[in-house]
Amino acid sequence: MRTLNLGILAHVDAGKTSLTERLLYGAGVIDEIGSVDGGNTQTDSLDQERRRGITIKAAVASFVMGDVAVNLIDTPGHPDFIAEVERVLSVLDGAVLVVSAVEGVQAQTRVLMRTLQRLRIPTLIFINKIDRRGADPDRVLRGIAERLTPAIVPMGLAQGAGERDAAFAPFGPSDAERLSDRLAGQDDTLLAAYLEGDGLSYGRLRKALKRQTRQGRAHPVFLGSAITGAGVDDLMAAIITLLPATEGDAEAPVSGTVFKVERGPAGEKIAYARLFSGALHVRDRLAFGQGGSAKLTSLQVFDRGPAVPRDTAVAGQIAKLWGLAGIQIGDAIGAPRADGPRHHFAPPTLETVIYSRRPEDRRALHAALIQLAEQDPLINLRQDDERQEIFVSLYGEVQKEVIGETLAQDYGVEAAFRETRMICVERPVGVGTAIEQAPYPFIATIGLRVEPAPLDSGVAFQLEVEFGSLPLSFHKAVEESVRETLGQGLHGWRVTDCKVTMTHGIRYRDWATSTPSEHRNLTPLVLMAALKRAGVQVCEPVHRFGLELPADLLGPILPVLARLGASAGVPEMRGGACWLEGDISAARIHDLQQQLPGLTRGEGVLTAAFDHYRPVRGEIPTRPRTDNNPLNRKDYLTRVARRG
Repeated sequence: MRTLNLGILAHVDAGKTSLTERLLYGAGVIDEIGSVDGGNTQTDSLDQERRRGITIKAAVASFVMGDVAVNLIDTPGHPDFIAEVERVLSVLDGAVLVVSAVEGVQAQTRVLMRTLQRLRIPTLIFINKIDRRGADPDRVLRGIAERLTPAIVPMGLAQGAGERDAAFAPFGPSDAERLSDRLAGQDDTLLAAYLEGDGLSYGRLRKALKRQTRQGRAHPVFLGSAITGAGVDDLMAAIITLLPATEGDAEAPVSGTVFKVERGPAGEKIAYARLFSGALHVRDRLAFGQGGSAKLTSLQVFDRGPAVPRDTAVAGQIAKLWGLAGIQIGDAIGAPRADGPRHHFAPPTLETVIYSRRPEDRRALHAALIQLAEQDPLINLRQDDERQEIFVSLYGEVQKEVIGETLAQDYGVEAAFRETRMICVERPVGVGTAIEQAPYPFIATIGLRVEPAPLDSGVAFQLEVEFGSLPLSFHKAVEESVRETLGQGLHGWRVTDCKVTMTHGIRYRDWATSTPSEHRNLTPLVLMAALKRAGVQVCEPVHRFGLELPADLLGPILPVLARLGASAGVPEMRGGACWLEGDISAARIHDLQQQLPGLTRGEGVLTAAFDHYRPVRGEIPTRPRTDNNPLNRKDYLTRVARRG
């Protein structure tokens, strides 16, 4: 049987969990459709998800249609939980992007679509809620073409939009001309036949649609309602026929990726993994991550709904694995894939200090946060031993509330937070070099050059030293130290968009202490000296926001946006409502959220998602260091000596 791992993605409240329920119902997996508001859906199983009515953790369910087993992965839509979406992307064969027929394209929709296109994940688009009052499918289609991608192929029309009995009328063979117009522009062979007037058969056009969809060059658009079921049967048929189901090679070497980790009732670690090739068997000894290995004590695979116990998991399946105590999110199982784990979205742009309300819970808080970091590595725990403070990174205030509730409910720890502050980054602005030749107390010589790299490229490390001057283990030690040190730049922020070149490297063979550790410890001093000479620019995160409010309140809110440093575009009128888009510093989003209800009579709706970094205006913000402080040589040497 072929397998399709399918992600359901959307901006919050577009209806993706309701669509997941409808798909499971349509496939006969469940007998009754659950309600998000009622808190009884299949994939929103956490108490907080049911209470808040939003998805917080990615969840998997399965159904079968014909000869295809579909693993359906419902992902969070709220931007505070974009890290869950990040991890799921690495295991998808295809996706359905859900857009509301009322709200249309929103900030998070654009973030998701850009990423799906960049990764060339075949994607269908489902315009949901055509039965809701205010639904305007034509406007939304135009918005998709303008704001997401012009490469859309509408697969039918909505009839009676805005009414309870709204329906989807699919195009058929008589509408071949519509398909010709959309597909010929993406295919030279089709275009030539179209222009020569040879005529394109409906069968040929459907094959072209399938090919272009699987290549990520065309995005079929369906319209309907997850609540009433309108259009969902047509969407299900398209999922099976247009998206690429695969038959994995069970005889090949084992290769898989872990995309989720959770703790079981007894505190045991459970890993969710997509298996790309090979087969797993209970009691197998599995290699994973960077040199880890353990015996697989139990496994489950998703089959017609939830996961069920099995002795074996084969290529294409998603499995829950027990017994792998040291495994982490992003780890490869067996043979690593060539396109290993990557970051597809921006890292968190906010951080806060978290502390226990009861002093006696301090150790319990730290232990609990370590477990939460297993499930969400991007909360990026940082501990400042001098100030006795623990920092966590955040995407937003809702995520902070969820962390606090989780600590109280699951670990019995009452936690509190200090004020949230934005996380900046540092970018080098010039070229800087530095070299240290066997300085006391290090028996090593290292030279480094730091220079700017393209935007959003992260950190690149390369060698420019004579081959054989250092063993490979020494090179690796320097590179690891470079990447770790750049976590805190001249002002304490992470350094990015930076290229570091090792220009000198000598191992003193006459000295037994000339080791990788010596080179690792010397590297921060050399690197920060080079970074000082290059100079850095501190940049703050900027969010793209969308604001819907009553049209008569546009005038009063514009001065408020100006005071918050936001820049707004041209307002778009939608009946009695106004839609406004613009940019605002991540540091001011919370202020706008707090003021919005009072400014808009409680009718304003704000959406925001990270868009880019820009140079800080005014006073340069700094961040307290939590490392050994290589900017202060005396302090650094004292700390390294103490640590050794």
